[in-house]
Amino acid sequence: MTLVDYDPPDRFVAGTVGPPGQRTFFLQATRGAQRTTASLEKVHVDVVADRIKDLLEATAQVPATPAAADNGPLDTPFEDDFRIASMSLAWDDARHVVVLECHDRDPGADEEEQAKIRAAGLPAQLQGMRVTLAPDAAQEFARRCKALISAGRPPCPFCGGPLDPEGHICPRANGYRR
Repeated sequence: MTLVDYDPPDRFVAGTVGPPGQRTFFLQATRGAQRTTASLEKVHVDVVADRIKDLLEATAQVPATPAAADNGPLDTPFEDDFRIASMSLAWDDARHVVVLECHDRDPGADEEEQAKIRAAGLPAQLQGMRVTLAPDAAQEFARRCKALISAGRPPCPFCGGPLDPEGHICPRANGYRR
């Protein structure tokens, strides 16, 4: 397993490339000259932000003062090192930190699934990264994730689906373009 550990990272951010409606989402961790960039789905960015907020509230570790806002773009040039398929989030009670692990597939895959992975031509080694964040840095990361999600296409007032600049076919309007 190739697991890159950022404990702690110099920078850990979520970012996007592309116009709304065609964006690709990334997580990027940096420490010194080392950088790992992983692509993922928009819904994963939204869910991890919610779970970080829940985790901080459940452990009573919501910081009174958040970390400095990081609104800068992703570091370039970059290519995604892997595509995130599974994530885990944990609270390290001994160190009072949030630990986020991202992998290109399920680390607990059985032998039959491993055979499918090899047959699909994917690398045999599991790719992943582990990022350890202080509560204030985790809170800032979650804030940035939510800002990315809300910066997309506005929702349709009728059905809640995303509105393209030229409109969309709304199921609540019997298929008429809105």
